[in-house]
Formats: sequence, structure tokens, C-alpha cells
Amino acid sequence: MAATRKKNGKTVVVALGGNAILQPGQVGTFEEQLFNIDGAMRRIVALVEEGWRVVLTHGNGPQVGNLLIQNALAAKTVAPMPMDVCGAMSQGEIGYMAAQSLANHLKKRKLEVPVVTLVTQVRVDAKDKAFAAPSKPVGPFYSEAEAKKMMLEEGLAMREDAGRGWRRVVPSPEPKEIVELEAVRDLVGGGLLVICSGGGGVPVVRSHGALSGIDAVIDKDLAAALLATELGADALLILTDVPRAYVHYGTPEQSALDTVTASQMRAYAAAGHFKAGSMGPKVEACLRFVDAGGESIIASLTEVGPALAGTAGTHIVPDAKTGSAGGRGATGATPPGKRTSRAKPAGAKPASAAPSEPKPARARGAGKPARRPAGAGKARPTDARATRPGSSSPDAAGADVIDIGEARKRASGGAS
Repeated sequence: MAATRKKNGKTVVVALGGNAILQPGQVGTFEEQLFNIDGAMRRIVALVEEGWRVVLTHGNGPQVGNLLIQNALAAKTVAPMPMDVCGAMSQGEIGYMAAQSLANHLKKRKLEVPVVTLVTQVRVDAKDKAFAAPSKPVGPFYSEAEAKKMMLEEGLAMREDAGRGWRRVVPSPEPKEIVELEAVRDLVGGGLLVICSGGGGVPVVRSHGALSGIDAVIDKDLAAALLATELGADALLILTDVPRAYVHYGTPEQSALDTVTASQMRAYAAAGHFKAGSMGPKVEACLRFVDAGGESIIASLTEVGPALAGTAGTHIVPDAKTGSAGGRGATGATPPGKRTSRAKPAGAKPASAAPSEPKPARARGAGKPARRPAGAGKARPTDARATRPGSSSPDAAGADVIDIGEARKRASGGAS
């Protein structure tokens, strides 16, 4: 007899890295991606079997890049789609494969847990400083002449990329609001396994109540941290291609981090141990969720179960939890006394003993700050809303009616 879906229990937001979908050296065929996703989903289903309520997010960089290349190559034949639409398309593409694979594995284990993919919008602030300095490379490579023509005629920001040619660069603003949060909350509360916020969500801005897309890339891990916080999740699990976070990475002094307090992790980050393009955003996302009272874990895709059981990965915990007699608050894993709060040596001295490390400061908001409960009301962030060119008067009531043609003139021209 099939197991009944569970509407209670602990909730984990799982953020899959790009390696879970497309491996280095692969060209990105449907068969390659489905094979990779199927292996990842098998491990996710094991968490469901253990009683976790799972909310799954994922990267989409290669998929959006491929869609932009298809846009460029077929521009004379079919109308190219703007970047936000490509992001939504990739959420559907990856979500379809993931949902199908999850459903198949759940059925094999006789688990009656419905799966749903939700195309998710994430609001950003049009006044975010990132719009003044686009930095995220996307899409195909161009010659210098082509790039300069695109900058002149289309107003796009272009940049030379490590001697390989010129690429378009777009802003990477901070995520401010999960637009479909209440839908996600209701679905999770109903016992469904939800796939959402793929690629950090489709970036949108709000002007006088109306939403419209904008050309940008939101960091998927920062969006996952916001999602986990707003859902009141118990744990944030960021899966990558290394078993732990490291200090002195790639040097003879490399050391793996086991259980680390928030203030210790901040000290390591301030010392430059986590690169901006790789581990840096993951660590920042983990710290934000810990500040909200949860526990964050960075682990390998192959160690999903052990990571949540407390026997694998890097666990970042609030400062007040070190030395407590109880187990892990979020994961219920091995008590801290059985896992060191220092860096675990990898054939070298522990990171915590490195003389060059700054003395960790006590984490802001130490202890366990109250998080928004799962059944909380529909309060929305109150930051300044974006004003779009061509929108109605600020005194107008209700939602703006935005001209579609104007709304598509964005990126560096309409969003800065």
C-alpha cells in the first residue's frame, strides 16, 4: 500500500547547483540533462521517504545561455524572446524534467506525494545599484565589431570576456520578494513537493502595483535563502560539486569546514576564502538564513541524506548553538559535541589555527531570531517600488497598464 503524503514535519529548501543538470564537457542534449536530473531526483526522493517536506530550487545558467544563442542564430527567421521570458522558459524546461523524474521515483517507493513545478517571479528593486554596473555575462560570444554595433544600436552592455570574445553583461540585483510565495506556502502546507524559483526566479519590477519583467540575473542561492526564510523552513541545503566549503582552497593548507558558527564563517569570508563567482554567494546565502534562525548546509549532491543527518557537509549554525547540549535544531542531526566547530584539516593545519585569520566577531542577531511562521499572513516587503518609463502618474490608483512594446525596452536602457 502506498504511503500517505505528510502535511507536517520539517521543511528543507534544497538548492541544486548547475552540475546537477549539466556536467562539464556535455553539450546539453535533452538526454544528457534528463540523465543527470534523474540521478539527482533519486536522492531528493530519499529525503521525502525520511519524512522531510521538500521545496526544490535549481540553477538555469547553461539553459538560458543556450536559449539566447538560439535567439541570436534564428533572429532573422523567428522573433527573439527577451531574457526574462528565456528565464521562464528554462524554469518550465528544467521543472518538467525534474517533476517527471521525481514522480517516477516516488512511485517506485510507493510514496503518494504530488509534485508541482511553479514558474516563479522574484521582485527586484529597479534602483538596485547593480543596474548601474552590469557584470553577469550571458549568452553567446561576439566579435568586437559586433559587440560595439549592439551597444550602439540596441543599448546593450557588452564586455570582453577573458580573451574569448565579447559577451552581453546584465545586472545581478538583490532578490526582494518571492511573488508567488503564498502559492508556494499553500502547496507545501498541502503536502506537495514544490519545484520553484528556478535560476533565482524570473526578475521583475513593480510599478504602481503592476509587475513587468526586466533583463537581469538573480543569484539562485540568495533567492533560495529568501524563499527558505519566508517559508519558515527548518533547513537550507545548498548542493554543489564539492563535499564541503573550504578555507585556503586549492593550496597545501586547504582545510574542510565541518560545523561552523555564523561569526566564524563571516570571518573566513571577510578574509577572502570564498570566491565571488563560486562559493561566495553560497556562503552569503547560508549566513542570511542562519540570521533568520535556521541552519544552513553546504554539501555534495552525492551526500544529500548524510548532510541532513549531520554526518556530511559544512553546517553553519547560530553562535548560541555552539556548546549546547542538544542536537542540531534544524536537522536533528548529531549533537555539536560529536562534530568540531573548527575547520577539519585536509592534510594540513586546521583553518581555525591559521595565524592570519581575523578574530571572529559575534554574529549579528545571535541566538535564534524568530522567523516568519508557515501560516503567517500575506505581508509584503515595503521597499520603494520601481518607476518605469511610460507608466501612469504616481498618484494614480490601482495597477499600471504598461505598454508591451515599451516594457520590452529594458536592460541597460530601461532599468538603470
